[in-house]
Amino acid sequence: MIDSPAELPELNEAQLQRAALLDTVRLLPDLPGVYRYIAADGTVLYVGKAKSLKKRVSSYFQKNDQSPRIRLMLAQVATVETTVVRSEAEALVLENNLIKALSPRYNILFRDDKSYPYVMLSGHASPRLAYYRGSLDKKNTYFGPFPNGYVVKESIQLLQKVFLLRTCEDSVFANRSRPCLLHQIKRCSAPCVGLITPEAYRQDVHNAVLFLSGKENEVLNTLEEKMHVLATEWQFEAAAAVRDQIQALSQVQERQFVSSNTSEMDVDIVACVESEGMLCVNLAMVRGGRHVGDKNLFPSHADDYTPAAAIHAFLAQHYLDRITPTMILCSPEPDECEVLAELLSAQAARKVLLNVNPNGERRIWLEMAKRNAELAILQKKGQQADQASRLAALVEALGLPEETQRLECFDISHTLGEATVASCVVYDRQAMQPKEYRRYNIGTDNSGSAKDGFTLITPGDDYAAMRQVLLRRYEKVAAGEGVMPDVILIDGGKGQLGIAIEVMNEIGLTTPWLVGVAKGETRKAGLEQLIVPKSGNTVQLRRDHPGLHLIQQIRDEAHRFAITGHRARRGKARLASTLEDVEGVGPKRRQKLLARFGGLQGVKAASVDELVQVDGINQALAEKIHAALRG
Repeated sequence: MIDSPAELPELNEAQLQRAALLDTVRLLPDLPGVYRYIAADGTVLYVGKAKSLKKRVSSYFQKNDQSPRIRLMLAQVATVETTVVRSEAEALVLENNLIKALSPRYNILFRDDKSYPYVMLSGHASPRLAYYRGSLDKKNTYFGPFPNGYVVKESIQLLQKVFLLRTCEDSVFANRSRPCLLHQIKRCSAPCVGLITPEAYRQDVHNAVLFLSGKENEVLNTLEEKMHVLATEWQFEAAAAVRDQIQALSQVQERQFVSSNTSEMDVDIVACVESEGMLCVNLAMVRGGRHVGDKNLFPSHADDYTPAAAIHAFLAQHYLDRITPTMILCSPEPDECEVLAELLSAQAARKVLLNVNPNGERRIWLEMAKRNAELAILQKKGQQADQASRLAALVEALGLPEETQRLECFDISHTLGEATVASCVVYDRQAMQPKEYRRYNIGTDNSGSAKDGFTLITPGDDYAAMRQVLLRRYEKVAAGEGVMPDVILIDGGKGQLGIAIEVMNEIGLTTPWLVGVAKGETRKAGLEQLIVPKSGNTVQLRRDHPGLHLIQQIRDEAHRFAITGHRARRGKARLASTLEDVEGVGPKRRQKLLARFGGLQGVKAASVDELVQVDGINQALAEKIHAALRG
């Protein structure tokens, strides 16, 4: 028995921290809300929601049969933060907002490289038809989302052909004085110059909306009635134009879609399958009664998640900031299905039905989605096996450490020293990791200013550019920011590799292996020489060697990423400098010119008389601009 405080055992820092954590948990309210598990360094480990914060969070620390993953997470928790909300539905919204913003390492995450595309009709008096990605504006009308950009672009081409809607930017539309090429090839009715009345254009827009809503027959009937009226009024040219619209629309109906004969509504089909230790969600989309495609998503941090829990997470994350269709077919039934349906209906301001037991045609759609998910898992497993064998072959051939997983590759791109850009691409977890790619603009002595305190280099000096990018990349890694690679690939011969060795010695990094990828004598693919300074070997693998194929894949991706960045930087610089080179055209006049004519190409195409109409441009300056851009 302990008689006095002096006899109490001393608690170490970890035990004190644990006791404080349990005290926090005991004081949580019995209210709905969101909880966040925080590590000692401030990293958010996990975000969850609860109908009762007290009961839900306490259960984590009372159970003894937690999975290894949960036990590992709880061992890292230093504190718990909570936010009380009014309802479980509100908690679900906040939970998924935080998951998207924080990407906690123990939450299942569904990531897309890009937002889903839409067909957009702008809210102008003469609406513009456009391809759109991003947040939605209430002023415009959107149709979608669609599973890929190809479907949207194809739809826009068809709508142009049938309804002749404009696709030009507003700045171009407002400053046209004559019809553009699209009008000449019968892809636009030229509302910009009044070749179609506003009433007729609005009718074409209305018909396009009906078409995008799956009501092609209604559009056909309207057009046929219009054609007959025009014919009876002896307006045969106008009737022939409507006849051409009808023929084009009839051809559209013959497109190779998986079509529905029973419904014109928008439906999403979501199926989650678990196989071979992997989860896959297949999302298929039906728009206006047509099956327009699907995509497969493989969630991150999916250990210990059931398909029902995974599909719940997907629905909550996917529809958080997107248009929700009238019906979503699901397999299996998601966890907390009723709460999800309530949330999605509230967001859409209309009834959204989660159907987990469809009949007839919809059951076939759901079975198709499940089958596609199963096939996607088999395909991904095969790709992973192929990538694993490539990496193992490379490790063996070059004598790299057996635990090698992460490779980073660098490349330099410029045009005669102009707009130099360096790229770094990352291969890890047996796949390229685009979210971890980085580009570095390299400052040259004719580009204006240095970058991040680094001195300007001589244009075209690839060695100096390589030195700068490696310093910028690995000084931060040496300071504890970022991830240390196992291997650094340098696209170049002994010169570039020598620079890399100097930089690594200067920074004090000895862990990563350096490998130079030198092109063969004829610069032909398959003849690359791999230079490994640590082993002192120069290796030329046979052309069909799996390890060489992996090197080529990473090297080519670094080259693609560098040249894309270089072209964008060069184009931006040239657009600005072309007008800057004209004496008398300062920033304000340049801005007015670009805004008036919709970009540099529009300024180039403008006549002297059109240039004079821009505020601040007189006759002499207009002639000077015209001569400079045309010369």
